[in-house]
Amino acid sequence: MRIKFLSAAAIVALSVSPAFAQLKPGEPPITKQTTSSGGPLDPAQEKVRLNTVDLKLEVLPDTQSIKGVATLKLTAKAATDTLVIDLDKNLPVSAVSIDGKALKAGAWSNPEGRMTIRLGKTIGAGKTVTATIAYGGTPHIAVRPPWDGGWTWSKTPDGKPWVATSVQMEGCDLIWPCIDYPTYEPDSIDLHITVPAGLKAPSNGVFQGVDKLPDGRTTWNWKARNPTLYGVAINVGPYEEISDTYKSRFGNTIPMHFWYLPGPGLEAKAKALFAEFAPTLDFFEEMIGPYPFADQKLGVVETPHKGMEHQSINAYGNNYAKTPWGYDELFQHEFAHEWFANQLTVSNWDDFWLHEGTGTYMQPLYTEWRSGKGAYTAAMIQSRAGIRSLAPIVTGTPQSAEDVYESPSGRGGDIYTKGSWVLHTLRNLIGDKAFFESLRLAIYGRTDPKPGNFKPIYRTTPEYIGFVNKVTGKDYQWFFDVYLYSGAVPDLVETRSGDKLTLTWKTEGNKPFPMPVEVQIGDKVQTVEMPGGTATIDVPAGTHVTLDPWSKILRRSADIEAFQAYRASQMRR
Repeated sequence: MRIKFLSAAAIVALSVSPAFAQLKPGEPPITKQTTSSGGPLDPAQEKVRLNTVDLKLEVLPDTQSIKGVATLKLTAKAATDTLVIDLDKNLPVSAVSIDGKALKAGAWSNPEGRMTIRLGKTIGAGKTVTATIAYGGTPHIAVRPPWDGGWTWSKTPDGKPWVATSVQMEGCDLIWPCIDYPTYEPDSIDLHITVPAGLKAPSNGVFQGVDKLPDGRTTWNWKARNPTLYGVAINVGPYEEISDTYKSRFGNTIPMHFWYLPGPGLEAKAKALFAEFAPTLDFFEEMIGPYPFADQKLGVVETPHKGMEHQSINAYGNNYAKTPWGYDELFQHEFAHEWFANQLTVSNWDDFWLHEGTGTYMQPLYTEWRSGKGAYTAAMIQSRAGIRSLAPIVTGTPQSAEDVYESPSGRGGDIYTKGSWVLHTLRNLIGDKAFFESLRLAIYGRTDPKPGNFKPIYRTTPEYIGFVNKVTGKDYQWFFDVYLYSGAVPDLVETRSGDKLTLTWKTEGNKPFPMPVEVQIGDKVQTVEMPGGTATIDVPAGTHVTLDPWSKILRRSADIEAFQAYRASQMRR
């Protein structure tokens, strides 16, 4: 997803300003229904399962418009005489057919972006139905992509069309007719993208060839399996391509492709970024497990917006920037989402942190893999000032993507950085073996993943907690109650009296928190167990004490709060 793992100053700038109070689009307007991706399902939608999609889409940059024909195959889970399909009302439907039979115009309506199709017959439970929907028009233009998404109609430096979609907040219905809810991914999607002469259309999945039309237009054909809904992307431009293959440590071969904009000096930069693909793959396959879409590709395409985890065709718009840690952080973050968003997909956006917190944690983890523990700790500390902790990052109730991101509490930022720090703290608490085993269970459903023995999976926060408990043989609900289901982070209070030091954890709502803590007394470090949330130890009078000297625990920091307040005051000037 869009990256929020930034420098300390940039993160604080986000955290103390209304960064998630998005600008609302002017033309064309979209409804609240369309804006709210992952909102409540219509009862009729709950009666069906989306099996496959065939999407024929022509992109017309000169008029900033599209023409599409989507064929959806669905299975009825319960008898139904109605289909309800999400589609932006700014893309009017011109024709609908059911199982090959055209419906009369009055058989469908779409006043608010949730189209109702009256089938004229009842589809019994277990039976399939095929809906073919012809539509088109002027799609919603992204105001601030990818944060406020939609279609971006841009130009290359030499004036050629450069088009991209980014719809995570608003959903698939800004591009094609779908059921805009995380668990309604189809088994497969066939994409046939027609573009003007001289342009290319890299997209999801496996390339199926190009059809050349008599007037010079071309149709780019792709086939993807199990696509995340917002991960289906349209990209159009005069791209050059770099490609190679990667020999995986699991024995399979993975195609790698990078589509970039040509220009003076850009080929060398593109090749330098492409050189990062193989070592990044190696890191993930060693630390996490097999690349989930190795049978498709590792694909990256340069876009006029910052970035997004479009499955097997990640969007990249970072201008080839490097971090102090020696790699392109945005490329690494978006690629992390192939595991944490596209392989493991949350069942509801309330658990968004499973995508973003885990995806964000992969940057310091990669830094450790490349440069060691010192660099890892520095990377974690650099991000700490971005945590606001004004509201829980998991509520336990269904949420839309907009609910999570646009809350004044800043929850949208905390699912990244606080989520990353929760995982950092958990890893230090339970150790590497249990930490990575619990992640693999969540991602693959097994601890021994190999190519071909797993499928994409939906997950919830309680399921992840269950995996942690399973691999450790202990109940860590207390840990997640404080870090995920509470707003404020725990505060470690120290009291000294003579040669005694008393430590006490204070938590929101006085929740139990038996977190052990390392204490440095002089030049020696000891671990203090705190089974009741408090402990008293001997400390010689006058001896300097440092709590948690290696910053292994996410806890309240008066220094961070003072820094955040300072940054806020500077921004108000």
